Order: sequence, then structure tokens, then C-alpha cells
Amino acid sequence: MTQTHRTAMELPTELPSPVAPITSFQHSSRSTVVLGIAGVLGFVALWEAVSRLGVVDSTYLPPFSRVAVEVVELLGTGPFWSALGSTMSSWAIGLAISLVAGVVLGIAIGSSRFLRTWTSSTIEFLRPIPSVALIPIAIVVFSITPSATVFIVVWACFWVILVHVTSGVADVDPVGRATARSYGLSRWWQARFVTWPTTLPYLMTGVRMSGTIALVVAITIELVVGTPGLGNLLARNQSAGNVDTVYALALLTGFLGLALNTVMQAVERAVLSWHPSVRADVPA
Repeated sequence: MTQTHRTAMELPTELPSPVAPITSFQHSSRSTVVLGIAGVLGFVALWEAVSRLGVVDSTYLPPFSRVAVEVVELLGTGPFWSALGSTMSSWAIGLAISLVAGVVLGIAIGSSRFLRTWTSSTIEFLRPIPSVALIPIAIVVFSITPSATVFIVVWACFWVILVHVTSGVADVDPVGRATARSYGLSRWWQARFVTWPTTLPYLMTGVRMSGTIALVVAITIELVVGTPGLGNLLARNQSAGNVDTVYALALLTGFLGLALNTVMQAVERAVLSWHPSVRADVPA
């Protein structure tokens, strides 16, 4: 009997089955929702306990149950809906102006290497200027009106959209552009089938980010300057010592931000339904 044959005879007839990896929690859309709800409920329970047990004086931190009642009462009042309308109006107008200006200038700058080089220093100088630093200028030019809020929102969001669109246009594949030209496509058709599909994901990312930024800036300007809106309503209740109302308004603005972000994400998925990054997230 040869050595090879003996080795083969000594091998076990059955190999042990591999041990399956043990996972504590499978990641899925359902698990994400469950964990999110659990986190919120835990936070609410902690808030209620801290206030009820006197860990923090309820004068400064009212129980969540009391704040929740105030939230319901606020939803039934006219001043809240009027303030919400003013905030959302400034948000929408500022975001729309930023979108149009950012797309037009972004495409123009991104399409030319000379313009990208010529404007890069100016953009990098102006873009980091905090929007709140322009509040005195906004008050001088527009006084204490919603136009001042719109001006600051435009400044904060315009640069985000401009940078994203410029990067998207500059990222167009040169081979794809050359192929389109070799087939005799006009500039319009090149923009339609080559430039736009590459730029659109960048644009949607910029719009989604700008939606949140616009809301934060709008409420901040209303809070500091006193222009009509949720920020102004919050400031007036804070000055009047209505602690429950202040917390209720803070919660409602948080819900508003969450709702806007959810809508923005849904719009982004709908617009980019053809894109591989979005199609990969859709279950088969």
C-alpha cells in the first residue's frame, strides 16, 4: 500500500459542518425602524423620569407628558399655523432662488476649466462666511421683514448647491463627452444625455443638504432678528416665561425638520430611481 493510499484511507468519511456565524441582530429596514422607535421611547422615558423624580427642577425641564399636552394645544391655535406658514414661505422661496442660481452658475462654471480656475479663489473666500454674520447687512437692506430671512437662507444654501453642481459637471467622463461629439450630437443633446445624468446625483445631494440648512437658518434668523415665523414665536414665549410652550415649539420644529428631511430623501430616491446607488437599495 502506497503512502498516498494510506493517507486517503485515514481521512474521515464525514467532514464537520461549518459553524454558522452568530449575529445578534440582522440589519434590515425593519430593524432600523425598531431601533429608532426604541431609542425615542427610551429618551422620552428618561426625560419624564428626570423631571418627575426631581433630578432636574421641573420649572426648567417640565415632564414630557406636560409638554406633549402643550404640543396638542399649539396645533389647535392660529398663531402657530401663521408662524409655520411664514417660516415655510421663507424656506421655500430661499431654497428655490438658491436652486435656480446654483444650477445656472454651477453648469456655466463647471463646463469651463478656465472659469473653474478663475472663480475658485472667489468661491472659497465667500463660501465660508457664516450666514449669521450677514444679519446686520440683511437688516439694513431689508429691515425686519421676511425678505431678510430669505436673503440669509439664499446665502447659506446657494454655495452648497453651486459647489455640488460645479463638481458634478466637472466630473463628466471625457470619453463619454468625446463619444457624443463624434456622433454629432448638438450641445443640447450632449447636456441632456451626458452632462445632466452625471450632474443630477450631485445636485440632489446638494438640494437635500440645503433643505435642512435652510430650515435651521430661517428659524435662527427669526429667533435672533424677530422676523415673522416659528423662531419669533419661540422667542416671544421664552421672554414671557412660557417654559412648556418653549419646549413644545422646540419639539415641533424638530418634527418639522424630520418631515422635511424625509420628504427630501423620498424626492431624491424618486428622481434618481435609475441611478445604481438608488437601485442597489431596492430589495429584489
